[in-house]
Amino acid sequence: MNPFKNKYRSDETDQELIRQILDGKKSAMTILVERHQPIIYNFAWKLTGNIPDAEDLTQETLLKIISNLSTFKQESSFATWAYRIAKNHFLNNQKKASTIFASSFEDLGNRLDAAPSLAITSEEQEQKREEIREVRLQCLSGMLLCLTKEQRMVYIIGEIFGADHTVGSEIMEISKDNYRMKLSKARKDLYSFMQNKCGLVNKANPCRCHKKVTFATENGMVDAKNLLFNRKEYSTFKAQLQPDADFLVEDSELKIAALHQDHSFKTAFEKKNFLVKILEDANWQSRLNLN
Repeated sequence: MNPFKNKYRSDETDQELIRQILDGKKSAMTILVERHQPIIYNFAWKLTGNIPDAEDLTQETLLKIISNLSTFKQESSFATWAYRIAKNHFLNNQKKASTIFASSFEDLGNRLDAAPSLAITSEEQEQKREEIREVRLQCLSGMLLCLTKEQRMVYIIGEIFGADHTVGSEIMEISKDNYRMKLSKARKDLYSFMQNKCGLVNKANPCRCHKKVTFATENGMVDAKNLLFNRKEYSTFKAQLQPDADFLVEDSELKIAALHQDHSFKTAFEKKNFLVKILEDANWQSRLNLN
């Protein structure tokens, strides 16, 4: 179920859980957290490009949401209200994303050009297909980090999660026209880079994931024994959320969106996640009236 859709069928259930939480029912808190943690975590993961920062942002954001449940007036859906809090926390977070990638498209392009392209046989491509996909996913993640933080958020919400313009503008707290303009600018910036550099989008480009995999593994960018993005237990954004945005784009831009929607989506979390552990603390139980 995609909470970024205009009609989110779990809104009524969310509101019932909130009523139970405010009445002090601890189990309702666990259900609400487990329902929204995957989306918030994967949102943070795409925004930061690395797991530790995503975990920190997720924990801090969920605590803010829970701490402010009593202020939820039900004037919008709970999902819109909650992800607006997430948006504000992410934008105000001053910690810079730690990444092996560049912070600008120009720098990333230079790094890709500097990495030697080494041809491998079709048999080698089949043997290294997991590592090749890892290279592609890492590169796509690095491209997102070249956008400004606001552009990243708008692109993730609108293009990867497939939110319609009504929901997207409500979360970002801007007008629909402004949201469309910002989304269009983010798409064009990514399109311009990928059209000129990415062989997956434009076959005339020399950059190919399989040609970079040897360099990436030999220089520690990809650890075949510990893949960060391409793991068997991960799904994809497209499989989990079935994006269906309400705007028209050109075929080339659809292809770029499809590449990003195919990025890793973490679906499984520990039963006793980090937030539930925190909520077992007596101080938090008292603060949230849990018993």
